[in-house]
Order: sequence, then structure tokens, then C-alpha cells
Amino acid sequence: MLKFTCHLLCLALTCVPATASDAEASLAPTRQWVGQGRSMQVDITLPQAAEGASLLLLDSDGKTLERIENVTSGQIELGERLPGIWSLDQAAWLQLVVDGQPMGSPLVVVPLLDRPTMRTVQERRPDGRSYTKIVGWGDRLYEGIQRESIQESDSWKPAHRVARSGLHVYPEMDVVMETSAGDIRLAMAPEHAPRTAWHFTKLVEEGFYDETIFHRVVHIDRSGHPFVIQGGDPTGRGDGGTGGTIPMEPSGLMHDFGVISMAREDDPDSAGTQYFICLSRMGTRRLDGQYCGFGWAIDGVEPILTIAESRISDPVAGRPAEPPVVRKASLVPAEPFKPGIPRIAARVRDPLLAPPRDPEQGRMPR
Repeated sequence: MLKFTCHLLCLALTCVPATASDAEASLAPTRQWVGQGRSMQVDITLPQAAEGASLLLLDSDGKTLERIENVTSGQIELGERLPGIWSLDQAAWLQLVVDGQPMGSPLVVVPLLDRPTMRTVQERRPDGRSYTKIVGWGDRLYEGIQRESIQESDSWKPAHRVARSGLHVYPEMDVVMETSAGDIRLAMAPEHAPRTAWHFTKLVEEGFYDETIFHRVVHIDRSGHPFVIQGGDPTGRGDGGTGGTIPMEPSGLMHDFGVISMAREDDPDSAGTQYFICLSRMGTRRLDGQYCGFGWAIDGVEPILTIAESRISDPVAGRPAEPPVVRKASLVPAEPFKPGIPRIAARVRDPLLAPPRDPEQGRMPR
């Protein structure tokens, strides 16, 4: 995959104004970065006619981890009311439920954890070229990897202790790419790659992807399966960037149709701004654990397929004759998180493999 680099941004996420239907029910953190065990307050706004409301802490599968009943408009101290929030191992969501219905966009709660030690080995491709292969994180190795063979390598070091520093709390946003082929709406996956998802939304917020192209399209790879569409290079050549990189994360998100992941060079920590969207499970399953998936499309199957069908002028580079354009990328408030329904249920399905999604299941686009 080609690389594109950018420094990790840590600016505050600017909220898009709520629509009229959501303006009466909302959550807003008083601060986004909270040290471990310190005061963490959230402002709650409820409709005047609300008869009862609760605040749920949900995991990515929609399971309720903790809850606060009988909440009212005003400010609430979460650290005391939801003590389990300090021991989260991955992202969770705070969702308002008013009169039995989830209302307003949720807040994402990300634990600030150090990255575990990355385990790599050097492998050789069929053409003889050497490449870096990720084989595990910390003391956990991927299935089929023998610990003894890795420990014998010079690169093996004992896993460092993962420090817990606090929480990152912010309103959940989706990304809408307005392309020349139609709109693609993407949900971020901070439960798999919180730093990468945040980094991507900051680039979107600052207009980085506006008027960029899909410079690489591989509709069919060497194995005969649909592969990827790739963009995110402001130069359009496939080798540009902002001059910095972001660290690889141990994302467990599988590379299925519609999943968005970071492109990089051989160095796992060389990703920056270039991304790719997967076109099939069969074509991209070999990327699992080697590239950082950080979100998925929840709308826009037809635009993805249209871009994938672009006429190619340079088959070696995958260069389209008339590259599709991302005219504008923007952030929009995410839909309420329905308790009991996994977030990933809203992901688009491969149109060649799965029946249409039931519109009543999962989070739907506005």
C-alpha cells in the first residue's frame, strides 16, 4: 500500500450544530481530556416535556455497562456516578434515553492507554523482497504464531506496562464524503482504533480532504477479487503528505466491504492521511492485523461501487483515467446509539454477498 503521513492532531472537536429535532436533548462534556480519577462533568439538556430520563454507558455491542436513572437537565459528575468508567479497556458510549427512547448523539468515552508493545518479524514476499509483518501486541501473539520463534529474534523485548492516564470524551461524529460519484457516510470505530479515528476526523474537520481524488483503484487484484479504492493524497500522486506520521494501533476490525483503513509503507508507523476503502472480504482479508481499520461505511454502497468501476489508465499504479473526486468531507452528528444493538450492525454489507439490511436494525444515517 502507498503511504501518506501527517502529525497526530490533538485539537478540540468542534460540534456541528444539532438539528431542531435533537436540540432539546443533548450531552456535552465540560472538558474533553480528563486525568485519571479527576472531576468529569457533563452538561445534560432534556426536552421540557420529558417525564423520565436515564444516562447509559454502552459498550460497542450495545450492552449496558452502567446507568444513571432519573437524570435531569443540568450538570452531572460522571466519575462518581459511573465509577466503572475509569477502568474501561476500550471506547464506550454515553447515551441519553428519554421516555424510553435514545435521543441525541452519544458521547464517545475513550480510555487513555499506552500502546502495547508491537511484535514484528521480517518476512519475504514471493518475489524475494523483505517486508515487516506484525505478529502480535504485548504478550498476545496472533493465532498460528509460535512464541518461541519470535523470542529468538533480536527484536524481542519484554512487553512494557500499559499506563492508564485518563479519558477522552467527545461528541460522536460521522464523516460524510461528498464525492463525484455520490455521498459516502462513514462511522468511526474508536473501539478498534481510537487515535486513528480521532486523527481522521480532525483532518476532515480542517478541510484536508476537500478536493482530493481517489488516486488508486484496484477493482480486481491478482487473486481475482475486488480490492480497494484509495484516496487522501492532496497532491494526487500517491506520495504526498503533511510531513508526519501516526502510530499503528492494534485494530481488531476485519477488512470487509466498506471498511476504511489507513494506507502506509512498510514501516507500521508510517501511516498519515491516505486511506483506503475495502471492496470485498476475499480481497482484503490478508490486511487484517497488518493495516489499521478505523471505521466503516454506513451509507454509500453505490458511490463506492461506481468509484471501483473507474476506467484505469495505468494498471500498475491503479491510476484512474478520470480520478473520482472528494469534493468535500465534513462531520455530521451521529445518530443515537440504540441499546442492545451492536454498532457494527449499521455497517453496509457487500452487495454481492448479503441481503439488504433491515432499516430497523442498527444506527441509520439521518
